[in-house]
Amino acid sequence: MKHMLIATLLLLGATTALKAQSEKVPDFYNPQANAKADIAAAVKQAQRENKHVLLQVGGNWCVWCKRLYKFVNDRPQLKQAQEKNYVVYHLNYSKENENLDVLKGLGFPQRFGFPVIVILDAKGNRLHTQNTALLESADSYDEKKVEGMFTDWAPAALAPARYVKKAAAK
Repeated sequence: MKHMLIATLLLLGATTALKAQSEKVPDFYNPQANAKADIAAAVKQAQRENKHVLLQVGGNWCVWCKRLYKFVNDRPQLKQAQEKNYVVYHLNYSKENENLDVLKGLGFPQRFGFPVIVILDAKGNRLHTQNTALLESADSYDEKKVEGMFTDWAPAALAPARYVKKAAAK
């Protein structure tokens, strides 16, 4: 009986390991990319589309970076909120390319660890730096916190017209 239980547990473990490998997130950071040029292109696209730019800073080596990517992409409402409001760029930080000059221009967001999110407006101005540890829940992310961050820094949330009292109609 003991041997049967051990064999079952081993089989279950192997199946779980194979499933995890099949769900492996592909590398989406490019250490060879010209981050300055890519971010400039993202800003131009954001201008055309009336969006902000969301920079997810991290690397292919970063487990939490991959978790965040998969977390957002596996949840249609989060993916939709992200696509509706942001041009997304994955800014590489790795031993191959730390992009220190770019990060300096962004106010050294790496101080929060990885991943870290930086939101730029459609002119390329930094609006917000998000420590993603504040969006975590156990060994994943919290759906409401991530959605709240997407909503709170969306272009519509920062539109001055939302905060100006309208003159009473005469």
